[in-house]
Amino acid sequence: MNVAYGILAGLLALFYLYGGGVKVVRSPERLRPMMAWVDSTPLPAVRAIGVAEVLGAVGLVLPPLTGIAPGLALAAAIGFVVLQIGATRVHLSRGDRELGLNITLLIAAAVTAWLATVWL
Repeated sequence: MNVAYGILAGLLALFYLYGGGVKVVRSPERLRPMMAWVDSTPLPAVRAIGVAEVLGAVGLVLPPLTGIAPGLALAAAIGFVVLQIGATRVHLSRGDRELGLNITLLIAAAVTAWLATVWL
């Protein structure tokens, strides 16, 4: 189970580290082609989501590696489940029906949270 957690958490961490980092450093004009929702969201909120994603990515990986506060990994995984539920709602409210990535990330985060409970 630890190997499965490590692989899945590592992949999620890489995804959210990149996605969150992009939200933190890029201008709205450069974000718009891949994230149309930034037009209707205040820039500080976009940046805050990015920071939360980066911190969550760190929270998925560092606690199991260091053995310090392992409950943070579970909290990070649950946070990503909540984030994807919100992201799915935003997409649906905008009429966007392409939810494959959101559903995949939601399932991956939920499985990661379950795997985190096994080794806690």
